[in-house]
Amino acid sequence: MIKNISSFIQNKAILALGFLYATNGLLLGIFFASLPGIKQRLGFNDGSLGLSLFLSPVGAITGMLLSTRIFSKIPAGKWMSAGYISLCFLMMIQVNSVNRPMLWVCLYLYGLISFLNGVSVNTTINKMEKSQGKLFMSTCHGMYSLGGAVSTGLAALFFSLHLVSGWQIVVVAILIVFVLMENRKYLLVHRELIHSRSGIKLPSFTILGISFICLVTFMAEGCVADWSAIYFKEVLHSPAAFMGLGYTGFAIAMTFGRLNGDNIIARAGGKRIVIFGSLLAAAGFTLVVFVPYISAAIIGYILVGLGCSCIVPVLFTASANIPGVSMVEGYAMVTTGGLIGFLTGPSVIGFVSQNSGLPKALSLLILMALLAAVAAWRNKFLVNIKNAEPALEYDEQIY
Repeated sequence: MIKNISSFIQNKAILALGFLYATNGLLLGIFFASLPGIKQRLGFNDGSLGLSLFLSPVGAITGMLLSTRIFSKIPAGKWMSAGYISLCFLMMIQVNSVNRPMLWVCLYLYGLISFLNGVSVNTTINKMEKSQGKLFMSTCHGMYSLGGAVSTGLAALFFSLHLVSGWQIVVVAILIVFVLMENRKYLLVHRELIHSRSGIKLPSFTILGISFICLVTFMAEGCVADWSAIYFKEVLHSPAAFMGLGYTGFAIAMTFGRLNGDNIIARAGGKRIVIFGSLLAAAGFTLVVFVPYISAAIIGYILVGLGCSCIVPVLFTASANIPGVSMVEGYAMVTTGGLIGFLTGPSVIGFVSQNSGLPKALSLLILMALLAAVAAWRNKFLVNIKNAEPALEYDEQIY
């Protein structure tokens, strides 16, 4: 791990891209900590706030529809340089929104810009992996997890110093913009256009398989974030001090796995990583559901974090290496599954839980993870980046 991180830090061009991921984590951590204050200030209840937050995924879907046109005209480096700075200023407005329409517009634009930022940085990383013959996608995603952990700690520190969320985001965003400006020269060197078409192909069954795996992984992440503390409280009757340990274990395992993921993926190959990771996540949820002890649940969530940690980096790399499909198209098609999972997963668990109980609801994730393992086993696009291009052509169109 230390060797991998040291190599990552020494490569300034790659570190600049990794910081873009950390930017997302830093901004979102402060935003999530500010949500209770926003809810009270703008008079939301749980239902209306939840519906409002749907605007970010709607913006992301809009970004998906626009991505092919945008990246056929704007170089990736120019977009990254401007896109992440724009995100910082947008988040300052979002956290300090004075009325609901102002918040709604910000949420929609944040989702849209975030998706386009993701397209630009993930496709750029994939190109650099190929040119340098080395993997670092997983470490970059680990920077996102690290950024989220840092911002959560910063929010707690700021609140202890009686600094309100509105000023917290200003301080963090300005610091981020300063670093982004310092790294600007490493971003603007990416002058190539990353797309040359004007539309998105209808996905093949094989691509839908990758999208389904992405859906399951994001669904698992969202459900751990939203339901683990409630599970500890209502099912395991955990003391208040232990209720957050499930998510804490998951987050630490996720960060650890991603920071070590590039070396592991290079040795094992993408297909094995996704299959084993899905099975490990299934085992983790099985431990959580069927062994009703706090310690077992914590271990279970750690296994889920380790299992999920490297799956998304592999999927993003695979989406950019689909024969006959541009990087932007592949990323958009695969990420759509993740958006659906992250958007609907926690709600589905809540609906099932209301009728059958939370343990049975979480059992659904065991089945989903097992299906993801089967989908990975049968998928021909999940290969080691050092291997030849997949032999399967993009000819399984769904009409």
